[in-house]
Amino acid sequence: MSGIDPTPEPSPLGSDEEREPGAAEILGSALSDAARRAGIDPDAEKSTGSMVWAVIGGWRGIAESVLPLLAFIVTYSVTGELLPALALSVGLAAIFTVIRLVMKSPPVAALSGLVAAVVAAGLPLFTGRAEDQFVVGFITNIAYGGAFVVSALVRWPLIGVVVGFLVGEGLAWRRDPRKRRLFFWLSIAWGALFLTRLAVQLPFYFAGDVATLGTVKLIMGLPFFAALLALTWITTRRLYPRSDTSAIPKA
Repeated sequence: MSGIDPTPEPSPLGSDEEREPGAAEILGSALSDAARRAGIDPDAEKSTGSMVWAVIGGWRGIAESVLPLLAFIVTYSVTGELLPALALSVGLAAIFTVIRLVMKSPPVAALSGLVAAVVAAGLPLFTGRAEDQFVVGFITNIAYGGAFVVSALVRWPLIGVVVGFLVGEGLAWRRDPRKRRLFFWLSIAWGALFLTRLAVQLPFYFAGDVATLGTVKLIMGLPFFAALLALTWITTRRLYPRSDTSAIPKA
């Protein structure tokens, strides 16, 4: 019998189930998985303070972040010798790595701190300039700061990409002007954090003031990171009340 075939033609783009994930979806999924591993899990019943504490790694995380750099600053300031300061800093990083491995932490997480310490120590060993210990940190701030700012300016703010996949919303937040606006400014804030660190610390680097440079880096490190992380968590939670998503814990 002639007539119209009721079977629809397949879309050249395929159905939602068949469509290949785009770059933003792949990136968002990867970043949200990393965030969960770091302790940012919206499905867990955690207060804001508990979440921040988990992300920074508790007392052990604070020690791992502070002690190697503090040892470098104090040793170099007291002795004026570069090699002992670097050796003590890398040695402490190695001890923390062994502790992590003994406690069955994932090898990548356990070794990352040691690798970072060794890489940071490599340049001053080559140049003989103690202030070059901080160059890797400058590069990291440029990379992270640039990524956050650029992502916001091209209307794909990284905070939105990560949060969307963390709460199971994917990229649907891009259709909500209120969410887009908040994620834009949060991404700008994170970019500003990294770039402000760079702007404040570079003058001390060029002046060769190792003690002040190290002290400023410590002050602008975990305290600033923890404060902005808490602000991000609190403001984002207001967009996703538990009655709607059952995903964001109470403060």
